[in-house]
Amino acid sequence: MQTSSKWQKPVLKSVLPVIEQSTHVSTSLAKVQEVASWMAYEHFSIPDDTGTGPFDMGNDPDLLFDVNFFIGALNFAFTDFSTSVKFAVDYRGQTWSDTEGMFARIHEALAAGQDIFSGQYLASVTRRDLKLLFAGNVELPMLDDRVAILNEIGATLVDRHQGSFHAFVRSCAPAMYADGNGLMERMAQEFPRFDDSSIYHGQKVEFHKLPQLTLWSLHRALFRSGQWALEDLDDMTAFADYIVPVGLRLMGLISYAPALEAKIMAGQIIERDSDQEIEIRAHTVYATALLTDAINELRPPDQQIVVPQVDFRFWNTYHATFWPHHLTRTIMY
Repeated sequence: MQTSSKWQKPVLKSVLPVIEQSTHVSTSLAKVQEVASWMAYEHFSIPDDTGTGPFDMGNDPDLLFDVNFFIGALNFAFTDFSTSVKFAVDYRGQTWSDTEGMFARIHEALAAGQDIFSGQYLASVTRRDLKLLFAGNVELPMLDDRVAILNEIGATLVDRHQGSFHAFVRSCAPAMYADGNGLMERMAQEFPRFDDSSIYHGQKVEFHKLPQLTLWSLHRALFRSGQWALEDLDDMTAFADYIVPVGLRLMGLISYAPALEAKIMAGQIIERDSDQEIEIRAHTVYATALLTDAINELRPPDQQIVVPQVDFRFWNTYHATFWPHHLTRTIMY
């Protein structure tokens, strides 16, 4: 294990000290091998979509760059923290909840010809604008935070990138890492919203959940047509969120100390940047990377997989489970 190049990249390297010092979360190496021994024989594919679930946004690469970056900026907190009610919308005869509710409203706005991706719009968007755009069963949680995020991003796009996400993308190397010019590196450098990192016992830990998820979505949307592809997909890690840890916990790959387990089961808030929250996320990244390597050791060379495929295996299985996940009030996932 720890045989692939991703272990030398900033995200995985930064979580290793957390793994060594953890007191609230642990990863079972024996369980990694056990799960790999049967999961290796499952079918893994790269989803064929535009990064927007069931909603077709077309095949224009510039539009898909814009759509996916807009989604990446806002893809967090869809459950009301006080009532536990999930954001949902009715659109085209169906009810769409959580992230898909956001996708539905974006699709509706595009169909109506609304310009919601330009830097000029984002820099000046108001709370009222977003409340109308994302009208649903409940107000989209953390709406004020979303307005601030878009205003900041819009100002940067106008000042530096001709007012568009796609101009920014085309100014970067099509990779996560490229000596500072990689798309993920630049996202974290130029847009504070995408700098998903924490300090653990005096050391910086990088997660970059939404930047990586955005690039994974773009790769899925465009690599088959040859219009754009991420060059270092093998170096991508798990998207450390709420759901994947649930799957890892239920399969025994990670386990929680009794106090943390009780806190999660009771629905108590785990504070952002606390040792508990950082350890949950770090072990999610670590365990999925180990599992991917262990799976690949059992698969033929032409059927090797990447971490995002394992991440999706867990997310797709457990995103609708009734088993409690940890709750953290954050804009990062």
